[in-house]
Amino acid sequence: MSERLNVVVVGAGYWGPNLARNFRASPDWNLAAICDLDIERAQRVADGVGGVPVTASLDEVLADPAVDAIAIATPARTHHPIVLKALDAGKHVIVEKPLADTREKGVEMVERARERGLVLMTDHTFCYTPAVLKIRELIAEGSLGDILFVDSVRINLGLIQPDVDVFWDLAPHDLSILDFVLPGGLDVDTVAAQGADPLKTGKSCVGYLTMPLKNGAMAHVHVNWLSPTKIRQMVIGGTKRTLVWDDLNPQQRLSVYDRGVDLASQSAETADTRASNISYRLGDTWSPALPEREALAGVATEFAAAIREGRPARTSGESGLRVLSVLEAAAASQTIHGAPAPVAGFSKEEISA
Repeated sequence: MSERLNVVVVGAGYWGPNLARNFRASPDWNLAAICDLDIERAQRVADGVGGVPVTASLDEVLADPAVDAIAIATPARTHHPIVLKALDAGKHVIVEKPLADTREKGVEMVERARERGLVLMTDHTFCYTPAVLKIRELIAEGSLGDILFVDSVRINLGLIQPDVDVFWDLAPHDLSILDFVLPGGLDVDTVAAQGADPLKTGKSCVGYLTMPLKNGAMAHVHVNWLSPTKIRQMVIGGTKRTLVWDDLNPQQRLSVYDRGVDLASQSAETADTRASNISYRLGDTWSPALPEREALAGVATEFAAAIREGRPARTSGESGLRVLSVLEAAAASQTIHGAPAPVAGFSKEEISA
């Protein structure tokens, strides 16, 4: 199946032009059209990629047998009806984050794709950056050892969204990365969330998520719309090494530190002398070489490969659902003043019920 696949981008707002540009440049895809209710906006995007047809009719797009897939870049509240219509029309679908505006809707979307035998992919773009792909590789090969903690910061002076809080706007990036790089994915049972609305906007503008991981590890995510400085950083500490990802430092996005604390194993008789068995390891620091390429190009390539190979995408609908599960638990935690709230599990049995 070397023939190009035909895709239509639905939504010509903030993210649609980026999708259109990358599908147009991809050797796997033919950008068949831009679809948006605002036909003039769709035309501007089409002109920006060298000219493609435009339409305001989603029904027209879905009725076209030549269209293999659609890429949805519309507000989260619209994802559910558009995705279901596309899947029922036999189209493969990629949808920008978050997968849906509720977990219940996400479950229905994943189930419908499974029933139809179609690819439903979540556009977790950061998972296709060279840095995150390298992080996944280093963790998988055991370079960091067992994971002890994750500390992630995503803050900036950002646009306060009209329909979602800072958790739903920014945290999906960090949660999708954790789901992508951690062994077993985003497998958490509870989440505690503290949010603040100091400007009285009606929604949290500053937020903190805390999630216990397996084997006693802990993940912490800080998101903020009100910071005058922009920081995109994640620290992943392991028993062997600690990794720091600074996404705003193109000269050294990744740094791996051979530094840490070693605890000698102890018997019950010597447990009260733990302090005397601590040693500090101060080794080398190194920075892996990373290629420079646009992550969305990798997204387009993976979407085509999943369709041609008849397999789930690396950032599948299920991964989007795991992120939704944590976001909903975070919302529940805020209603009980930051106490831990359970994260709904997800399994094939659930969506097949």
